[in-house]
Amino acid sequence: MTLLRTAPPTALFGLLVLAATLVLGLFAPLIAPYGETEIVGGEYLPWSAEHPLGTDNLGRDMLSRMIYGARNTVGLALLTTGIAFSIGAALGMFAALRGGWIDQALSRAVDVIMAVPPLILALMLLAIVGPSIPNMVGVIAVIYLAPVYRLSRAAAMNVVALDFIGAAQLRGEGTIWLLRREILPNISSTLVAEAGLRFCFVFLFIAALSFLGIGIQPPTADWGSMVKENATLITFGDVTPLIPAGAIALLTVSINFIVDWMLHRASGLKS
Repeated sequence: MTLLRTAPPTALFGLLVLAATLVLGLFAPLIAPYGETEIVGGEYLPWSAEHPLGTDNLGRDMLSRMIYGARNTVGLALLTTGIAFSIGAALGMFAALRGGWIDQALSRAVDVIMAVPPLILALMLLAIVGPSIPNMVGVIAVIYLAPVYRLSRAAAMNVVALDFIGAAQLRGEGTIWLLRREILPNISSTLVAEAGLRFCFVFLFIAALSFLGIGIQPPTADWGSMVKENATLITFGDVTPLIPAGAIALLTVSINFIVDWMLHRASGLKS
């Protein structure tokens, strides 16, 4: 509670939006008035008391789809970010600690991944393996573990050069012990801040792939695909397709507010 009292209004706003999104995602079946794929009326019904956000191109309730979309889009983004960070950070710290040919081999492999624009690489890989949810998570995790590797390696290199790492090695401490007890605690603030930013990138990337039709596949609700499915309404002056787009933007800005606050606290600045 003390930490929240010292948080700036922007961070509190970000935490509130994030908490609301997580609640909607976790309790979607209890909160949503209709099922995720349930057809409840005609196509493109206007906003009403029965359907506060109208219906989509197949007659499904837009409000319910938005609530389920929070579970699918945000949940998959969290899963993908977790996988990318776990593997990328571990490999980066390991490369910095061991050095030599291991560092060179891992770094050159990461350079190859980063040499190709992420969207083009994702389109190419998903065209090969197919646009399923497990494949999409795996492809995006591979793409984004590369920048995580570079960051964790650079941060860990500064720690590995310090005397206490050499002292621990002279004591006979193993690689896993050094990574968990010496290196990781000293770069954790950098990794946590980067995790927030990387989540935003992954979240937007999943929405973009879904908008292009190769991300989360119908009939699963997803904010990115909902923009595409209902884009026709914009021609008639209906703002309904902008609601999932606005939700994507709002959550992204909120996460950035939280990350800015975390970076400020990690820096030790008082104002």
